[in-house]
Amino acid sequence: MSFRLLVLGFATVTMGIVGVAASDQAARPAEVPTFTKDVAPILFKNCTSCHRPGEIAPMSLLTYEDARPYARAIFEEVRDGHMPPWHADAPDGTFSNERKLTPAEKDILSRWANGGAPKGTAPMPPAPVYTDGWQLGTPDKTFEMTEAYEVPVSGTVNYEYFYVPGDLTSPTWVKGIEIRPSARSVVHHVLLYYWAKPDPTRTQVLVPNREQSQLPDPTSGRSPRRGVPGARPILIATYAPGTNPQIMPAGTAIRLEPGGTFEFQMHYTTNGTATKDRTRVGLFLSQDPSPREVRISQFVNGQLKLPAGEADVAVDAEVGFSQPTTLWGLFPHTHLRGKKWRHVLVLPDGTKQTILDVSRYDFNWQTYYMFAKPIAIPAGAKIVSTAWYDNSAKNPANPDPKVDVRWGDQTWEEMQYTGLIYSIGAPAVTGTGTPAVKK
Repeated sequence: MSFRLLVLGFATVTMGIVGVAASDQAARPAEVPTFTKDVAPILFKNCTSCHRPGEIAPMSLLTYEDARPYARAIFEEVRDGHMPPWHADAPDGTFSNERKLTPAEKDILSRWANGGAPKGTAPMPPAPVYTDGWQLGTPDKTFEMTEAYEVPVSGTVNYEYFYVPGDLTSPTWVKGIEIRPSARSVVHHVLLYYWAKPDPTRTQVLVPNREQSQLPDPTSGRSPRRGVPGARPILIATYAPGTNPQIMPAGTAIRLEPGGTFEFQMHYTTNGTATKDRTRVGLFLSQDPSPREVRISQFVNGQLKLPAGEADVAVDAEVGFSQPTTLWGLFPHTHLRGKKWRHVLVLPDGTKQTILDVSRYDFNWQTYYMFAKPIAIPAGAKIVSTAWYDNSAKNPANPDPKVDVRWGDQTWEEMQYTGLIYSIGAPAVTGTGTPAVKK
């Protein structure tokens, strides 16, 4: 949950909204839900993967004593659509990784908070079992920055690149990837690339709009990218605020060639405290004997310009497809002025279909929207993305509404960036199913 929930939670304690003595709980009407019987299962299913010690959320919700002070705030965050953090407008079941509560679950949280937040006498359900540290379980392989990076107290930190040799001796199929910074408070994002000798049979599918995709100054705000001589990089994972570990759809995996090197593109943001970070990555190998390859890439509009004071600026970007393609997921990304997104599939005959509509973009929750039923894209089709920005003083997150804003790496600048996960060829399955990742 967001920092706003933490503040609201303290407010509820101060105001005594949910404060009830233990002796009062027995007098509550029978129809009031209780924590042990009704609320804990909802929190265990939807919330505690983040709301537990050591994870990204500001408070734990694993026990009654943890959750009770925030009962009213939990209800209000759910009622207002802030929690669980999900921002796409689509019918239920459109995406395989939806974070939503059912109407019945919302009703239980409402009646529990408004009924005094009783604990109840029923036995607590078994708490979820989480592997300490890694959300996906114990990785098959782990790689770590060779030394910690010292983030200063203040100032701007350019993008930094760290290279970690791999130990792959044969083509390796990766089902899941989890990136874990050691100091999340200063890590804005991580892009994980893998440099290896290119597979000569690998064909190109994406056809980006070359005019849009040119960045004003590719080196601005970045330290030199060394790269690996004789090799080419492929993007294999993304970490950003609110991003979950990435699991490939059922029956698919990322192929990594032998003898490669991992590149950590690190974007650090100072926060007033000198901090050290040493990010790790965990690889979860596919157990499928013949998985289908998925690829991860992106398309952008590096020519964006947001006039000072403008509250509703639309910026487009597009990418074409030279071959039939299966689209598994999309990742829209802007910074603090971004407010909504739409992605439209344009077929060769001009027919248009909205495939992703994010009407409430939230910079604090970067999400890969994974389609429950992958989208078939014919050769000659394209995806047009549109991002809307608020560069006015009415945007409370706007760093400076008095300046024109262009593409830039830092959060006070802007991006129009879409990540995408795809496979060559038409869909071979009807849905993503349940990924087989070890727990």
